[in-house]
Amino acid sequence: MARFYFLAIESTLFGGSSLTRSWGRIGTKGQMRVDLFDTAPEAVEASSQLLQRKLKRGYRQDAEEISPR
Repeated sequence: MARFYFLAIESTLFGGSSLTRSWGRIGTKGQMRVDLFDTAPEAVEASSQLLQRKLKRGYRQDAEEISPR
């Protein structure tokens, strides 16, 4: 079954950061969850942990979508 998992870190209107994740089967809308953090480093750490978990489960990282901040 072909699946996707997308992670994005964005700043919020109140000075914090949010980690947005979307997942599901390729070709569908899937599901979305937004987690709020007080600082950007907290969001980056959470994103890194999720990424490592997903890579261990067999997901592949799309290098074209990665952009340093």
